[in-house]
Amino acid sequence: MSRQVLSENASLDSSDFSVTVSAVTSAFGDPTRRAIYVMATQHLDGITATDASRQFGLHANVARHHLEKLAAGGYLDVEVGAPSGAGRPSKRYTTSGRKVEIAGPVKRDDLLVALLARALALIPKDKAAQMAEEVGEEYGAALAAAIKPTEHQRSLRAAMQTVADALTAHGFAAHTSGRRPSELRIVSELCPFGTVAIEHPVMCAIDRGMVRGMLTKLYGEVDPTLETSRPQGATACEVSV
Repeated sequence: MSRQVLSENASLDSSDFSVTVSAVTSAFGDPTRRAIYVMATQHLDGITATDASRQFGLHANVARHHLEKLAAGGYLDVEVGAPSGAGRPSKRYTTSGRKVEIAGPVKRDDLLVALLARALALIPKDKAAQMAEEVGEEYGAALAAAIKPTEHQRSLRAAMQTVADALTAHGFAAHTSGRRPSELRIVSELCPFGTVAIEHPVMCAIDRGMVRGMLTKLYGEVDPTLETSRPQGATACEVSV
């Protein structure tokens, strides 16, 4: 369940990209929180913090924190019941009317992705990879230009986290890993290109370019390297810098 990702049916233009990334990652950046949301969607009568704590082996206060985060983002509605004894009022969390998809690749783009992959297959591999990475880099730079810079983005780690958040908002379910600078990775647990990327690995150059474009704008010039990928048989794609 932790590899599912949220995507909303809204375009991410330069005016609202930062806000969208912030809202999505705040509500769904934690895999346990995503799993709790999915649990809530499967119970029409809603769930309680006790239900979630038992399901996922969490302390009730931790489960309640996740549920409140989802409610604050408008993804869950809260029904407050009468308190039992001296305890706090009971709360039941139900899915709101806000349109949310928990899914893999964005289906409306499947045709364009397939067309792009087939077009790239007609070009020599080195040329196709270069073109795909250049397109990704230009797009990544445009995304980064829409993100309000902060002092924290002067560190490579913080800049990579910002890139991971942006990739998550685009369907990659990405996070950072590694403690030392030489070990830093951006790990993408989903690919919005779906099975097309498995059949045409050259598509991986697009997200590598996106990482390069965003990091260059947010931190400085970098040289991302694809360490592992699904076309290579891995369960996730990892990019180091």
